Amino acid sequence: MSIKALIADDSGVMRKIIVRAATAAGIQNIVEAVDGADAIAKFSAESFDLVLTDWNMPNKTGLEVIQEIRATGSTVPIIMVTTEGEKASVLQAIQAGVTDYLTKPFEADALLAKIEKLAIA
Repeated sequence: MSIKALIADDSGVMRKIIVRAATAAGIQNIVEAVDGADAIAKFSAESFDLVLTDWNMPNKTGLEVIQEIRATGSTVPIIMVTTEGEKASVLQAIQAGVTDYLTKPFEADALLAKIEKLAIA
């Protein structure tokens, strides 16, 4: 699978978990961002087939990341991977343009299923 994914999470441990799940889904080309501002900088500099972002990050939130990506006109699939599971939060992310939503903690299979459902291979 020649998909290039951007993974943004301020937790190094969580990034490792997401990278491992994405790799299990066949994604080999992964760029990591340590916060929302880093994610936007990397997204602006390169092209990606998939973005996975946390909500609660310093410098820019995941919601701001989604809004800024969508403001560029990009239709790249974005999966929000977060502890924010309340209905209001999910609706806010959908309104911002998120493609899918996964609450932490999650099983690797759940992330794999969401990635495969996007059929971006």
